[in-house]
Amino acid sequence: MSKRRFMFTFNEEQIRDPIIYNLGQQFNLVTNIRRADLSEDEGWIVLELEGDEKGIEQGIAWVTSKGVRVDPIE
Repeated sequence: MSKRRFMFTFNEEQIRDPIIYNLGQQFNLVTNIRRADLSEDEGWIVLELEGDEKGIEQGIAWVTSKGVRVDPIE
């Protein structure tokens, strides 16, 4: 099991979609919100993902394909 942190930045189009829920369900990942600042039209979330490395990589690729900006946190 791997554990990694990312910052997701959402725009007005993505803020209403259940992206974090779907990320956990579709890629069998545990999602843990560490910090967040959201409004009705934009926001960011620091998210910790736990699961196998392949699932994390596939999940991040899927989130990026949805138009969410994803930055790794070291």
